[in-house]
Amino acid sequence: MAEKLNTEAIPLAFLRDLPKTDLHVHLDGSLRITTLIDLAKEYGVKLPSYTEEGLRELVFKDRYESLGDYLHGFSYLCAVMQSEVALERAGYEFAQDNQAEGVRYLEVRFAPQLHVHEHMNAIMVLKAVNRGLKKAGDEFNSRKEVVSGAEPPFGYGIIVSAMRKFTAGFSEYFANFVSAHRFSPDKRIYREASLQLARAAVIARDEYGLPVVGFDLAGEEAGYPAEDHREAFGFVHKHFMNKTVHAGEAYGPESIFQAVTDLHADRIGHGTYLLDSSAISATSNIDDKEDYVSRLGEFVADRRITLEICLTSNLQTNPDMQSIDQHSFGRLRKNRVSTTICTDNRTVSNTTVTKELALAVKHFGVDRRDLKSIVIYGFKRSFYPGSYLEKRKYVRQVIDYYDKIEAKHFGEAKARK
Repeated sequence: MAEKLNTEAIPLAFLRDLPKTDLHVHLDGSLRITTLIDLAKEYGVKLPSYTEEGLRELVFKDRYESLGDYLHGFSYLCAVMQSEVALERAGYEFAQDNQAEGVRYLEVRFAPQLHVHEHMNAIMVLKAVNRGLKKAGDEFNSRKEVVSGAEPPFGYGIIVSAMRKFTAGFSEYFANFVSAHRFSPDKRIYREASLQLARAAVIARDEYGLPVVGFDLAGEEAGYPAEDHREAFGFVHKHFMNKTVHAGEAYGPESIFQAVTDLHADRIGHGTYLLDSSAISATSNIDDKEDYVSRLGEFVADRRITLEICLTSNLQTNPDMQSIDQHSFGRLRKNRVSTTICTDNRTVSNTTVTKELALAVKHFGVDRRDLKSIVIYGFKRSFYPGSYLEKRKYVRQVIDYYDKIEAKHFGEAKARK
């Protein structure tokens, strides 16, 4: 996808300069391809190609045949991220790539259990990634523009992802876990794995001081409902940890309902089908589907439960969506549902936050007023690791900087409109 914007009203240079957030982005879907090749050679991981062009053609495409095809690339990315050195490098470069396009606050999510093995536990995984993120953050924040207060600092948080479904082949950890629970029903295994991870997330934050700001549930929705993970989310809820849940990405509104009720979700990952009554399962017991989505939409909107919108990713994984114009983002904005623009996976989807904002402008008529609302709300609805007062101060600094960038591109008078 070329970084090209067909509008004079909001130039691409303005989008690049803006302070931005990315609240929904997977570390193991955002490793640099050059780093993937380096690490694969170092650790003996076989790739279908050892050139960036080859991997773009064979694995990381512009369009995928299915969600399974989309997820195929993760097997290579996860395979090379099985050491503390690799994880630290991944975190460091990930932060640098975000900083380079103006992202000033990000929340990186990943499933530590995919990297756990005999020599590395979940806490070690989290520590390694954090070392890389912190190193890049410290370097950026030592710049004179940040130190002087002329620009807002770079900030980040870690979101720990549990998985709706896994198989023994996913990782050494899961192979051992499945073996240890081989006489348990499948869903019980998933519940136990999520609960163990929830405990690790709280320990990482409270005992080790790591910036774990949220708990997530990812993976296939159909057949693996959110309600199966109530214990894990109840645990983090009782420990004052924020929650975000992948829901309404490849399944209907019922999945979102479970996320906001059973799992106390503060934000929803994707939420594409929130207002789509036709996406309700034929096997559901919902009689009046239009009334159901209307009430659910009101519930989500009234509580300002923010949807983490990932335009390119949704187009790539949904075979029924032929173009971005068919995405529900326009309808969601029309109904004033709280939304923020995210990448999902920078490498697998070959995108950036700047590109995603450009798509929103081009395909959904987002004007400068809407754009500012979307961007600033990303900061406001973030799981910022500081106190409430610190967050308010940071958001104010970001707003002032946003106004400064707007004045630079459009002039003082136009910026104030």
